[in-house]
Amino acid sequence: VCVCVCVRLQCVCVCVKRKMAAAFRKAQKSVQRSHQERSQLGSRKRLGLLEKKKDYKLRAQDYHRKRNTLKALRQKAFDKNPDEFYFRMTSTKLQDGVHIIKQPREEVTEEQLKIMRTQDIKYVEMKRVAESKKIERLKSELHLLEADGKPPNKHIFFCKSKKEVKEFDLAKRLNTVPELLDRVYNRPTIETLQKEKIKGATHPKALEKLARQRKHQYTLLQQHIEREKKMFVVAQKIQTQKDLMDKTRKVKVKQETVNSPAIYKFQSERKR
Repeated sequence: VCVCVCVRLQCVCVCVKRKMAAAFRKAQKSVQRSHQERSQLGSRKRLGLLEKKKDYKLRAQDYHRKRNTLKALRQKAFDKNPDEFYFRMTSTKLQDGVHIIKQPREEVTEEQLKIMRTQDIKYVEMKRVAESKKIERLKSELHLLEADGKPPNKHIFFCKSKKEVKEFDLAKRLNTVPELLDRVYNRPTIETLQKEKIKGATHPKALEKLARQRKHQYTLLQQHIEREKKMFVVAQKIQTQKDLMDKTRKVKVKQETVNSPAIYKFQSERKR
């Protein structure tokens, strides 16, 4: 019994000593001086900050990563077969050492594609007819008297002799004043100017305003004509897509463009 007591007391003493040592170490760490890494020397300030171990580790990791990448690329280039082919090569090209996918040329504009996806051919045809009516109405109002691109009118005068040709006076022949010779319309004679009063605007500002309004109307007419052409092309492309849904054998004759649909030749079939 005495031996057992002695052994137990010895164990208790050892445990107490260990706890006291751990507490002493903790207390010692709290009062000890904190570790500080050395900074760059004053004579070497021109070289920048002094590299620490954490900085070196980052630099070394980056170096090894780049070295391994270059090694793998060299091995890949060494193992490459010059006669190798895969179908991706037909749609890519090498530009400045980088493989770039070739962008297919757009034969359909974004506006045409949007209308084709969202609207039906009947709607497109209805809008095209509406544009045609607007064009006819504007043409009837403007008469295209001063439109660009209109071929110049020709007025042939016949003279009896060469002397009359040399002494030919256009204003006298047309019986009007020389200021109105440039007009292709509304060119009154001298008797009309003497008998009747001038109708309409005569002030320069009013004439300038009328010219601006006429120019604006011609601009609107040109916009409506272009819009009607676009609608016609869209309607043709939608109709072509509907025709392609047929199971009849067909061959493409002409590629699709921005201003015209694709042309197909269908196999002729005898109908009952």
